[in-house]
Amino acid sequence: MIGAGAAGIGAARTLVARGVSVAVLEARDRVGGRALTVALRGHALDLGAHWLHAGPINPLVALGRARGERLRKAPQDSHVWVGRRPGRGDEVRANARAFARADQAMTRGAARPGADSPAAQALPPGLGPWGARVAQVHGLVSGRPLDEISLHDFPSMEYSDNFFLADGYGSYLARLADGLPVALETAVTQIDWSGGCVRVTTGAGTAYRARAVIVTLPMMVLRDGPAFSPPLPNAVRAAIDGFTTGIYEHAVLHWPSSPFRGRDRLAAVHGGRRAPPGLLTRIDGTPFHYYELDLHEAAAIDAAGTGADGVRRHVRAVLADLFGPARLRDLTIPAVSAWRHDPWSRGSWAVVPPGHAGARLHLREPVGDAVWFAGEALSREQWGTVGGAYAEGTRAAEAVAERIRPGTA
Repeated sequence: MIGAGAAGIGAARTLVARGVSVAVLEARDRVGGRALTVALRGHALDLGAHWLHAGPINPLVALGRARGERLRKAPQDSHVWVGRRPGRGDEVRANARAFARADQAMTRGAARPGADSPAAQALPPGLGPWGARVAQVHGLVSGRPLDEISLHDFPSMEYSDNFFLADGYGSYLARLADGLPVALETAVTQIDWSGGCVRVTTGAGTAYRARAVIVTLPMMVLRDGPAFSPPLPNAVRAAIDGFTTGIYEHAVLHWPSSPFRGRDRLAAVHGGRRAPPGLLTRIDGTPFHYYELDLHEAAAIDAAGTGADGVRRHVRAVLADLFGPARLRDLTIPAVSAWRHDPWSRGSWAVVPPGHAGARLHLREPVGDAVWFAGEALSREQWGTVGGAYAEGTRAAEAVAERIRPGTA
């Protein structure tokens, strides 16, 4: 197993349960991949994934309930803010109608047979002043602007009932990895799948032999390594290289005097010169919030070369424009994510551009009955999520188990 993120953990748990000998090689000094929980002022906060999306189909929701994990359902209602004031009733309803119309139109468009197209083409006309906000939010949760993603992907996570974990998503994954044979700080440099078996070599020169390997590295990492011998078939390489990089970062805000009340609510902010693409308020009822940055904001900050301090200045400037500088008197920003710069992530998730939707199914097929791929990028229903990664790891492991006798490596 290469990678101890959600896909690797799901695959390893499945194989161990089936009696298959497993080794999990992880380049980082921790498990969890792009799910990482840190403690800030005594509270658990996620610097990576924090939503358990699509509750009815997310395997980590059902597993969490069975394990007694402290799940809490995300509220269905959101704050609507217009200018420097809460939205009136008619504005709240208009905001909701605009999102509902867009979602329905895009879902219908994705269901139509025919050539794939950019998701932006399915946005209905006549959304009025709410249209820009609709496009901004969907671009944020898609990882790229709607004209850069496949319409076939749009309805993938429209399954209601999202959840949060009281002590963080990363902590939950770490518990799921307890007892698994994980070798940390063990980066893989080469995978030799010739000769009816697999030989995996690490950066330290250590070699592992196995009947099969499940590769759970992000598509953005797989573009440049590890090296495969013989090289992957052209169609497989094209499927990997055809994904684009999704960007979704967040800054953790500690803001006791925030104008928002009610825990775990999203805020839809309209008006002003600029608005946060995403703002999750009062996490677990605390003064902590997540300001969610999209591709455009992250790219502008990267172009300026200002790093985490640039993110902090940007967030303060946006919030000051919206709520007035005086409202920020007690705002601090103790942490900022940067998955796009993490060498073992190189982005938040993989995005299918228009015309590339078939890549997911293509990569589910094994290479030479020796190499399997798994991860969020291969999930049609839950792409871009930890739940999707875990489900794909389980799927790949079940396929491998069918080809390996219990008790063999």
